[in-house]
Amino acid sequence: MTYYSAHSLVNRNWKRLMQGWQGVDWLLFLLPVGLTIFASILISSTQKYTKETGFAVNHLLMGTIGVILALWIARSRYENLLQWRWIIYAATIASLIAVMAIGTVGLGAQRWINILGFHVQPSEFAKIGAIITLAAMLKDRDAPTLFGMIKALAIMAVPWALVFLQPDLGTSLIFGAIAIGMLYWSGTHPGWLILMISPLVSAILFGVSMPVWIGWVVLMGLVAFRSLPWWPIYSGILAVIVNLGSGKLGNVLWSLLKEFQKDRLILFLDPEKDPLGGGYHLIQSRIAIGAGELWGRGLFQGTQTQLSFIPEQHTDFIFSAVGEEIGFMGGMVLVLAFWLICLRLVMIAQSAKDNFGSLLAIGVLSMIVFQVVINICMTIGLAPITGIPLPWMSYGRSALLTNFIAIGIVESVANHRVRLRF
Repeated sequence: MTYYSAHSLVNRNWKRLMQGWQGVDWLLFLLPVGLTIFASILISSTQKYTKETGFAVNHLLMGTIGVILALWIARSRYENLLQWRWIIYAATIASLIAVMAIGTVGLGAQRWINILGFHVQPSEFAKIGAIITLAAMLKDRDAPTLFGMIKALAIMAVPWALVFLQPDLGTSLIFGAIAIGMLYWSGTHPGWLILMISPLVSAILFGVSMPVWIGWVVLMGLVAFRSLPWWPIYSGILAVIVNLGSGKLGNVLWSLLKEFQKDRLILFLDPEKDPLGGGYHLIQSRIAIGAGELWGRGLFQGTQTQLSFIPEQHTDFIFSAVGEEIGFMGGMVLVLAFWLICLRLVMIAQSAKDNFGSLLAIGVLSMIVFQVVINICMTIGLAPITGIPLPWMSYGRSALLTNFIAIGIVESVANHRVRLRF
């Protein structure tokens, strides 16, 4: 057999093997795979002296299952999700209700269901269900009406409320980020989105600074006056009344939170107030990241990481291990990897053949961006500690599978485009 015929045979076999994945964005696929492998190394580092290897092995195992799922989903046609959207939504709600009925309790919350010895966290998979349902609702309108926006928010409010009651404040915030991102991409007036979140902002500002709160209330009245199409004067007055009431309502909502949730929300401002309690995580995380300096102390060489100064570092605080062991430059490379993932998601959303596919990509983008920003910010003291994991990096089987399923859905959108591929 000549070189050319052998080369031709290899090409034909390769094309046959790759049949069904010709349009897949391989950079988008390989970056999460690389992050998962790298995370398993860091997770192993956090367990070095405890001789615990199960977390790193489980992370790789779940990652492998996630890769297989993502490849299978990428070959499937994402349009088929439309006919299953209400079944997916019903299953999402049923799973969250099941958590409240028969879920197991851990770390002060009831978030998991024990299935054949495995702890499954339905709230993670609920994010995918919410993205699919909302994308199906918004796909037929380039610019939703005010009624359409309210209807979409009502659909999202059910899983959000069930997750919040577990209680899981961090994951419930992700639902809000998904809704805002997808509504904005669908053409919703930005003023409406600002008004949508204004009561929450007002409730927070009421307890922080009275002058700022008053300025915010006035600003929301002006936003309503300019953006709402019917009776602008009355709309502005209503917006002011709602935001005035939200200040007092904030005290009520605050009383509904558990004590550990309150600590997570306020101690990031001054963790030294409780250095051995609620502020301990953040203090030790800052020390670890600062100790890494520019290039880090080296893999398996970080003292904070090796001596387990940071509890549960392999989950929500994995970025502190990044900062200590591979330093500022390593952290920047990690941020660059996430930036490239988000860039590819935007490009796929722009080139999708229909609104449904485009909205699916933006929903996944919103989910990932919010988690990355909040997780990194909370480890360095710029955001409250809310228990939001770092995608593909933090240990968590349900979260890891959810992220790979999300990538698989977006890859299906990319794989079935009609436009010119990039």
